[in-house]
This record gives sequence, structure tokens and C-alpha cells, in this order.
Amino acid sequence: MTTRTRLSHLQQLEAESIYILREVAAQFERPALLFSGGKDSITLVHLALKAFRPGKFPFPLVHIDTGHNFPEALQFRDDLANRIGEKLIVRYVQDSIDQGKAVEEKGKFPSRNAIQTVTLLDTIAEFKFDACIGGARRDEEKARAKERVFSVRDEFGSWDPKLQRPELWNIYNGKIHVGENVRVFPISNWTELDVWEYIRSENIPLPSLYFSHKRQIVWRENVVFPVSEFVTLDSSDKVEEKTVRFRTVGDMTCTAAVESEANSLDDIIREIQTSRTTERGSRLDDKRSEAAMEERKRGGYF
Repeated sequence: MTTRTRLSHLQQLEAESIYILREVAAQFERPALLFSGGKDSITLVHLALKAFRPGKFPFPLVHIDTGHNFPEALQFRDDLANRIGEKLIVRYVQDSIDQGKAVEEKGKFPSRNAIQTVTLLDTIAEFKFDACIGGARRDEEKARAKERVFSVRDEFGSWDPKLQRPELWNIYNGKIHVGENVRVFPISNWTELDVWEYIRSENIPLPSLYFSHKRQIVWRENVVFPVSEFVTLDSSDKVEEKTVRFRTVGDMTCTAAVESEANSLDDIIREIQTSRTTERGSRLDDKRSEAAMEERKRGGYF
């Protein structure tokens, strides 16, 4: 009589994600893994190591650098790529601005979040990527919840939520027409808490931004906002020093912090378990309209 070993919840999620990554390698000719230095893309890299080692990744890491990134995230990105010995491709939003392909926002808090799509689509065309792996999860935001694991984008990079393919019994269809590409989300079924518990169980290193630290801040729209060279302060702004951490890491011009004393993975997990706000509640770019994320995705966003 054989004894079956029951996988834990995290082991099931890990196995599903590794299966998806291997499906990408099998079905596409020129895939890429979109890497930002945030916890979700770091988790994807860890899963890829499990999926493909001792071999090399069948795709490069690709970062669209807006120029407004946290220095800690950029340093972590470079250190990780060097440590695992994988190819890192970086393309810059500033180049798109200089070439006249994108127009930078004006104002006190100028975000480059939307115009990074221009650089991403140019990068996809430059390297002829037919699949881009991303770390989006369905629990993040309502537009994310509409997306399939294999999400087809047309020749203009646009996403149509009404033209999503069925995904029955974990069967993923990667067939596309010339010019189209697929965005693949291996951790779609994970939650924020799942990611943190997996990071703890696997002892995955993270940028210091995710842990409590002292930082100069101003209050913006009732949230704690980091002071940086990319925002223009005026006499009405009161700069304070607070102990904060970041639940999500995007640009310094659109990512708010949370006041927190959590300086260990156990502390962070306890904090998330009792939190009444969503992870992306600190992403001000999502609050520009009721459908801000969906509008960006229709235009070719991650």
C-alpha cells in the first residue's frame, strides 16, 4: 500500500507556478521575465531557479527603468542578476522621452507610470518577445482579477478583457498570430499573504524597503509619501521623519509608505493578517480613476 503525501497550500501554489514557467519555455520562442526588484518579481526569479536549475533560464530578465525608481530596488536588481548569473536587459523611459515618443507629466508629483508602456512595447518589438512573464496577482486589483494566466495582447500591445481565452484544467493556449504577444502571470492565484509566507519559508532575500526604516516623508492624500528628488515640495508641505516600510514598490512618485515597526518577516506577516487596507491602496497611480489600472492595461501596461 502506497502512502500519498499531501502538498501544503504553498507547495501547491509553487508547483502550479513552476508548471506555468515550464509551459512558457515549451510554447514560446522568445519569452522574457519582467523584473522590477519588487517582492513579486523576486519571487518569480526564485521560482524560475527551481524550475530550470541547474540549467540557465530560457529567458532574460527585463527591467523598464522609469528613472524614478528607488535606489535600493535598483541595487538589489543588479546584485541579484550578478548572483544568479542571468542576463539582465534594461531599457529606459528617459530614452523614450528624449526621442519624443513619450511626454512626461508636469506638476508636483509627475508620474512616469503610464508612459513606461511606450518603452515596454518598444522593448518587446526590439527583441521580438512573444511572451512577457509578470508578477501580477488577481487579488491586487479588480482589473487584475479579470486576467487569465496566459493573457493575449494584440499587435498594438492592447488588452481586451472580453477576448480572454478559457483556461480549463490548467491547459494554457500559447498560440498567437504574428505581432501578438502574451503576458504570463504564474502567481495569479497567490495572495499577498501567500507571497510573504513563501518568502519566509524559502528565506528569499528582499530589498530593505520592505522592512521598517526611518525616512523623510510628507502627507499626500492622507497617506505617507516619501520625499525624493522627483517631487517638488512647496511651503505647504511639512517634511517629517517617520518609521515606515513599503508594502509594494513602484516609482518614488506614486508609491506611498505605511507607518510600521515591522522589521522581520514574522512581523510583516502578522501586520498583513490584521490589515484592513489592500496592498495597492498605497499606489496612488491606481487612484486616478475608478478604472485606472484597466485603462493602462488596455494601452499595453504590464
